[in-house]
Amino acid sequence: MSPAGPFQILVVDDEVELLKNLKDLLCDQGYLVTTAASGPEAEEKLAGSVFDLILTDLKIPPPDGLELLRRIKEKDPETAVILMTAFASRETAREAIRDGAQDYIEKPFSEMEVLYRIDRIRERWGLKNERDILARRVEALIEETSAGERMEGLIARAPIMSEIFSLARRVAATDATVLLQGESGTGKTSLARAIHAASPRKEAPFLRLNCGAIPESLIESELFGYTKGAFTGAVQNKAGLLEAADGGTLLLDEIGELPQNVQVKLLQVMEEKSFIPVGGLRPHQANVRFIAATHRNLEKAVEEGEFRADLFYRIHIFPIYIPPLRERKEDIPLLMERFLKTKQIESDRITPEAMRKLLSHSFPGNVRELENILERALILAGSQSIDPEHLPGVTSAEGKGFHSDKHLFRLPDEGLSLEALERDLIIQALEKADGNKSRAARLLGLTRRTLYSRMEKHNLKS
Repeated sequence: MSPAGPFQILVVDDEVELLKNLKDLLCDQGYLVTTAASGPEAEEKLAGSVFDLILTDLKIPPPDGLELLRRIKEKDPETAVILMTAFASRETAREAIRDGAQDYIEKPFSEMEVLYRIDRIRERWGLKNERDILARRVEALIEETSAGERMEGLIARAPIMSEIFSLARRVAATDATVLLQGESGTGKTSLARAIHAASPRKEAPFLRLNCGAIPESLIESELFGYTKGAFTGAVQNKAGLLEAADGGTLLLDEIGELPQNVQVKLLQVMEEKSFIPVGGLRPHQANVRFIAATHRNLEKAVEEGEFRADLFYRIHIFPIYIPPLRERKEDIPLLMERFLKTKQIESDRITPEAMRKLLSHSFPGNVRELENILERALILAGSQSIDPEHLPGVTSAEGKGFHSDKHLFRLPDEGLSLEALERDLIIQALEKADGNKSRAARLLGLTRRTLYSRMEKHNLKS
């Protein structure tokens, strides 16, 4: 495998036009692509570079794809291989799977299909940056001694996050279904991993299905698997994620995007603890702990008929809401320090002026945006300190009475009514939380009981 950096793919095929089209397609997706038109040329490229994935045709000038696969696996068993094959060579493709290939794809194939197969390799086999970066972050966390609340793979200083970690630890010890809610980039997947790591199922697989990223026609077979002959191209039985995650945890990410017909079948799995593969007749036991995640307001989706009420109540057993980064800005320095440690860079490279600018930013993309901003700043700054000029796109949240200095709110010269301000803030919090009292209380830094008390004081109906 290659060191951290762009995901590197070697494409091998003797069809020049196909080779060019694949390279253009994959480069557009951000992959670093090298091509070879024959077995010998591929071996030459392999001798000089390390690749994360080899996408090779079976029928290439010798050594052919099958022999190339064997040589690749001898050199580096971790390198993933996808075989491209014509209909006539299916049996050889199945032999290749037995020899260590991760997947095969039949010609002719669509752009969506080849991209999906590559994405699935990265998801299912933990390739490249995702795995390496996660490993480095966990290692950095273990070594880190700065104050802050921790859970495996996670760290925070905000009191609300301490409460969330406490809830997560408690539910991790059970098999209860968890629903993680929060904006994109807040760390729902990381929290799901941490719950799995703290659970009795930690030695079994943790798998993730992004319900919004897979074509609707493929979700069912990806989740439940399929039997030979279930549909055109189903030449053998294939396990789905429910079977692959046996004994472990399955994260249903962006569950709000799940098609209605699959929602019905998922509910059956959760209630009956069994499933039937596509095209199958015999039920299989489902020994899986479910964690669902969404950035959507599922209550509203239920009201609008976009999400089944029965499934919502089934996954809403133990909801955890992760607040956006703008509501827990005390976490920003700690998150920055941890990210810089993964790059082996001292946190004092960031000047006080740059830190102030970051702390005044609203971070609509949350933790993911913070990491992207730091990544870009490191490139722009080079070996120099990170200054405000290295933070393009980072805007101040100052204005309308609020400031990034020690005063959260500037009292107007003419004064104001504290009672009226408190009442108005409670109304705003309830509106932002779509009427959800627990979420509104978190926005105001109150307990639910205190919020109810103050609502009663201001004659605000629940």
